[in-house]
Amino acid sequence: MTHPFLDLAPLSAAHFASIEDRVARLLSTEQDVVIMQGEALLPLEGAIRATAGPGTVALNVITGPYGQTFGDWLRDCGATVIDLAVPFHTAITAEQIRQAFAEHPSIDFVSLVHAEAATGNTNPVAEIGEVVREHGALFYLDAVASIGAEPVLPDAWGVDLCVIGAQKAMGGPAGVSAVSVSERAWARMAANPRAPRRSYLSLLDWKERWVDGGRKALLHAPAQLEMLALEACVERIEEVGLDAVMARHAAAASATRAGAVALGGGLEPYVYEARDAAPVATTLRAPAGVVASELVARALASDPALPLAAGGGALSKEMIRVNHYGVDAAPGAVRASLAALGAALAERGLGVDVEGALRAVEGGWR
Repeated sequence: MTHPFLDLAPLSAAHFASIEDRVARLLSTEQDVVIMQGEALLPLEGAIRATAGPGTVALNVITGPYGQTFGDWLRDCGATVIDLAVPFHTAITAEQIRQAFAEHPSIDFVSLVHAEAATGNTNPVAEIGEVVREHGALFYLDAVASIGAEPVLPDAWGVDLCVIGAQKAMGGPAGVSAVSVSERAWARMAANPRAPRRSYLSLLDWKERWVDGGRKALLHAPAQLEMLALEACVERIEEVGLDAVMARHAAAASATRAGAVALGGGLEPYVYEARDAAPVATTLRAPAGVVASELVARALASDPALPLAAGGGALSKEMIRVNHYGVDAAPGAVRASLAALGAALAERGLGVDVEGALRAVEGGWR
């Protein structure tokens, strides 16, 4: 018995390198791009452990749960960590970063999440990058959720370590991920005696055995199917055009926000200002007296495939997420999600205007 996913010829080093080159073009970067054979947590953790140590003074920006995780990893590396947290309904500003440097001039590492799909906010990386460059700190960016939904430009923004994953706005596989690495970041790793070596977390292994070797021999057997899926994903974006893919996500965010406001029933955007809202997902605040996770469960009862979720942890009581990314960055998914939420709110006796919400979606889709 044969199957198109089975009995494939091994992925060659040249083919692997060509996929890296396509990802680099997607990022408009001249930096080295390494595709790591695991979900994005692999390069996210690997990049921190490679560049941080007891002498590191890190400014860790927290605008959602991933920022909290990065702080834990940095402390585990022995770094001195200065957490800069803002409420999840807003975004960090370049001025707040500048103030942090003024108060702690020894900062030499900045970690930031671009778009927080978990909380629905996005941060102004271009402006923040200018401040980080002024102070010469290494800039680490989680762009897993933002890539494909909004511009991600590591070279233009001065990002030294930019991690992406394909499973959200790119509409691709979750099993492989990539990181662009600047020369400054490679030098920091080489000088760090605690950087992982001979480890699945090790970026230096990829540098020394793959990049420096001219990308002729892979470190280990690649994740064949995931790499082919990533190639297909990037090819699809190239054919449609990255600008068109980003525009579709921006339209989905605009339409969802407008539709939620028109729906009523006490539902309102969780992120106060539209400029701070991520195009990859829209978060909504549940009405007073309504548990968000229960409302989402009721909405999903009508169609479990809807891109709806409650917030994680304590946020499950108050936050609803409409995950309009990838294939769900489409009018049908937005309309169906708001209609299901409207029906669930109506069951609780709350006044909603589903037809008005659907009209607002159409008007907001641009």
